[in-house]
Formats: sequence, C-alpha cells, structure tokens
Amino acid sequence: MKRLLVLMIVLIIFLVACGEELETNMSKEVMDFEFTTQDKEALALEELKGEWWIADFIFTNCTTVCLPMTSNMSKIQDKMREENLGAQLISFSVDPKYDTPEVLKEYAESYQADLENWTFLTGYDFQTIKELSVKSFQSALEKPPEGSDQVMHGTRFYLVNPEGEVVKNYKGVESESIEQIINDLKVVLK
Repeated sequence: MKRLLVLMIVLIIFLVACGEELETNMSKEVMDFEFTTQDKEALALEELKGEWWIADFIFTNCTTVCLPMTSNMSKIQDKMREENLGAQLISFSVDPKYDTPEVLKEYAESYQADLENWTFLTGYDFQTIKELSVKSFQSALEKPPEGSDQVMHGTRFYLVNPEGEVVKNYKGVESESIEQIINDLKVVLK
C-alpha cells in the first residue's frame, strides 16, 4: 500500500512538472485603439479582449521585410486552420496614408488571407501608429528617409493575451517562428 501511495505521489509530481507553460519574453499593455479595417469597419482593442492574437506591423508597398513577414503570417494562418487554433491575426499598417482600406483589402487577397480571423488595420495618422508601435510593442518606427517611400519598422510578430498584454515576440522574417507560434498557441489555447 505504501509503495502504491509513493508511486502515485511520484506520478503526480511528474505530471505537474510536465505541464507546459508559455515562456514569455515581454509584458506590455496594448494602448487602447479603434482603427479601420480593410472592410471599412471599426475594430477596437476592446473587441479583441478575451481572445489571443498575433500582431505585426507591415505596409503594402514595402519592398523588403514585409514580403516574408506577410508570407509567414499567411503560413501561420494556414497552420492555425489545420490545428483548429482559434486566435486572431492583426496586421497594423505603418503607412496609413497610402494603405487605405481598399489597398489593404487587395493586399490581403494577394496573400489569400482569410479575413474571418486576419484583419488589416489603417485609419490613423503616422504619429498614432508610431506611438502604438513604440509604447505597446517596444518596436521602433520611423518615417521614410528623404526621397524614399520605405518606412523603417520592426520585424517582430507579437503574441497578445486575452487581457490585452503583449507577452511574447518572435522574429517575423524567419520561418522557424511559425512553428514556435503554433506551439505557443497550442499551449495557451488548450
């Protein structure tokens, strides 16, 4: 009887120790916002409360990092569908003057984005998105240098919890991040 009790205690300790927990690398509250979607509808932070979401910062006429970032986000969406993981994807435009809802909608379509859970946001001025990027996501954002239309921005993806707190960032241009994100979503959505 004592052996059985000891064995059960060891088994319980082992199972508790094996329980997966999300390893975080950030802790920043997302500033309140209400922006315009690719469908010309309003989306506010309050509407995302209660859900896990992945965010990034891109712009549609980007000639460098946004191409692999958006491609990786598309692959994340595909894997989420395969794994039945219910999270939202949010892409903030860092060039809101150029990226109108119509431009974002066309961009989304070019990546076969399922707009049921991937939203592209605009409808603010540059200073507003810079403040959100820097204060909430700790990501630098600068206007294009003289004579260029290429905005300087960070290349991270961000995991935001249901309370609106950024809890983790990933390298958005690296395909290895796709599996990390999917694995982390499996942990938090289980």
